[in-house]
Amino acid sequence: MNNTIETILNHRSIRSFKDIPLTDEQITMIVRCAQSAATSSYLQVYSIIGVKDPVKKQKLAELAGNQDYVANNGHFFVFCADLNRHKLAAELENVPLEDIVETLESTEKFMVGLIDAALAAQNAVISAESMGLGICFIGGLRNNLPEVANVLKTPDRVIPLFGLCVGVPDQQPGQKQRLPMENLYHVDEYMQDDEQFKQQLSRYNEDISNYYQKRTEGKRSHTWTEIVTSKMTKPVRMYMKDFLNNIKLPLK
Repeated sequence: MNNTIETILNHRSIRSFKDIPLTDEQITMIVRCAQSAATSSYLQVYSIIGVKDPVKKQKLAELAGNQDYVANNGHFFVFCADLNRHKLAAELENVPLEDIVETLESTEKFMVGLIDAALAAQNAVISAESMGLGICFIGGLRNNLPEVANVLKTPDRVIPLFGLCVGVPDQQPGQKQRLPMENLYHVDEYMQDDEQFKQQLSRYNEDISNYYQKRTEGKRSHTWTEIVTSKMTKPVRMYMKDFLNNIKLPLK
């Protein structure tokens, strides 16, 4: 096993950071590694906003659900789907907007932006963790994207997707066990045996319940399926489609 694989397998979310800002060299290296990720058709449909201003970080922390580690970390990155630059590229090539607007506003190109940003972010995470830094993804920015977009001054066709806290860890939490490989890796076709799948989930539930009991000294004993079902029965961020339509990224 090499160092890269060890870094990946040792991943865990860090929610407490020492008051040590990242250096410019560390930020540059993380962004360069993010840019080295695969990108669909060389389109590079994403941008990264580094947030240093403590006032902005505090506001984003509030918008993300009062998660204080959004404000208190070594550096805060926001990954965005970005089709604005492609509109500008067309202008540079003297191509009228009406010739590209159908593509710009397609669900496919929106998905490309999501995927490109996620791939870049994972590269950023691996590079940060390889430097001994900790990270935590922040999906809570999507709780109120209009206000997040206002804080970050993003133009039309630029969507803040998620944040990434990076810094020197001030904790060493336990690692949550992932689903067993046989639960998510299929060979040649999707596994259709639902009863076998449920049996695997039941065994996984026992492991996760034990994990929470140990982590909380008996205060929690939730299973994975209990957690998932609870999340799925509480719709969140249902304004998203209207928001995308309003910033000229309608789902078509």
